[in-house]
Amino acid sequence: MRKTLAIIFGLLFVLFAAFQYNDPDPEVWIPIYGVAAAACFMAYANLGRWWFFVVLAVLFFASAAYQWPPKFEGFLFSEVGMRSLNIEMAREAGGLAICGVVMLMFAFLTRQTVRR
Repeated sequence: MRKTLAIIFGLLFVLFAAFQYNDPDPEVWIPIYGVAAAACFMAYANLGRWWFFVVLAVLFFASAAYQWPPKFEGFLFSEVGMRSLNIEMAREAGGLAICGVVMLMFAFLTRQTVRR
């Protein structure tokens, strides 16, 4: 199960990084999603320890909290354009939170593998 999830999320994060190519600040977001993808492939190859994924999760969650908009106006997925900066910030914080959740999942799955 860990290997399947690692491939799925690794490829998704590579796709997320590719989508950032047209973003106003790709030099920030491509490496962030690249690190998440690399961590997923490390989980696939059983190269990361559980605490490594916990550290990444804490960093992603802290970044998401820092990126959270001052006024939440939703994510507004029905429109491609950006109606306000708060929507863009919420989307970015949501992406970081997704990365954090996935890293916590891999920390749990890696820890389970170590205990067996």
